[in-house]
Amino acid sequence: MAQFKWFTTKHKGLRYREHETRKHGVRRDRFYQYRLMENGIRVQESFGWLSEGWTEEACLLEVAKLKQARRTGEGEITLKDRRKKALDKRTEQERKAITFGEVWEKNYLPQAKADRGEASTLREENLYALWIKPVLGDKPISEIVPLHLEKIKSNMRSEGKAQRTIQYALAVTRQVFNHAKRHSLFNGDNPVGKVKIPSEDNRRTRFLSHEEAALLLEEIKRRSVDVYQQCLLALHTGMRAGEIFSLTWECVDLKNEILLLKQTKSGKDRMAYMTPQVKEMLQSRNSADTEPGSLVFPGRNGVEIKQVSDTFNRAVNALGFNEGVTDPKAKVVFHTLRHTHASWLVMNGTDLYTVKELLGHSDFKMTARYAHLGENTLRSAVQGLGKAMEDEYSNVVNIEKIRRHDGSIR
Repeated sequence: MAQFKWFTTKHKGLRYREHETRKHGVRRDRFYQYRLMENGIRVQESFGWLSEGWTEEACLLEVAKLKQARRTGEGEITLKDRRKKALDKRTEQERKAITFGEVWEKNYLPQAKADRGEASTLREENLYALWIKPVLGDKPISEIVPLHLEKIKSNMRSEGKAQRTIQYALAVTRQVFNHAKRHSLFNGDNPVGKVKIPSEDNRRTRFLSHEEAALLLEEIKRRSVDVYQQCLLALHTGMRAGEIFSLTWECVDLKNEILLLKQTKSGKDRMAYMTPQVKEMLQSRNSADTEPGSLVFPGRNGVEIKQVSDTFNRAVNALGFNEGVTDPKAKVVFHTLRHTHASWLVMNGTDLYTVKELLGHSDFKMTARYAHLGENTLRSAVQGLGKAMEDEYSNVVNIEKIRRHDGSIR
């Protein structure tokens, strides 16, 4: 630790040391410090350099303020505390001045790109550029209120945007606020929580019959074996398109007929189970020189496929499945295969909890939509209970008859 030579001033307790090279005016720059025993306690305050404005008079004025604070118990009693309070105030002011756009560009977007897929991030960027930025971009994040978010909703509605798209835009906005809060860039309540989120029932209602599924698979197989095999996997396991496209051979256990699906939509890993048809299909794709980390369904140049091939839509159109259908929920799309898988499970008597686990639903409400498909199973269960109760009643009646016939039985 450097040893300084200190010089006294004519003021009790106030001293200074000189800078080795730097001058202030004609003299060397001075660093002032107050050091004195007060009521048996060593008090030491380091003020600063003369070149920074710390004259002897300024130092003495500060000493008087600190003594007053110690005497009255009001305010900061040390210069360190006072400086910390001033720093906190500046930091708070700077934080309040941070705009929503700055949080988006410098903090949220880089993190989103690191954590999520390219397609998801690109959609968020489009929503931000078109709808969020014009309203919130230049506003300090601390000054944004629910009224601003209502403006985003109003703008999107006036342009005929779907409720689901408005939901997504508000969800992105909520995530930016949450991100800012986690990183101490914002400390208020998330204003999105005070805005009514548009609701829309976008659950799919259309699922395929066994005959329709067979026709669709045959039509697709005629056009593309790869797309056919992807569809077969979706229909037989309930896997999402993204889960199929990201599946690697190291996650395929042909011996135990299990597929490990990593980091699914719910954020958790889950297992999918092979049917004999799926196992046979995967065996046909596998070879002795297959790398464990390679994709089961690689795209061009071996990279991961980002979207469903248009071959699927062409096959659906050729079969006329969507002819005259205007409701998007009733149209046959690739996701219909997953919906069909779940529907068939329930219609075959599989309980909803098992379906939930197989599909990887994070919320049971998502699975409950299939409950009506199991009405026949439920009806059969109640009828079975009724039959059991009827048999039990018959047994009781028979015992009572025996009792009446044989008085020895009491």
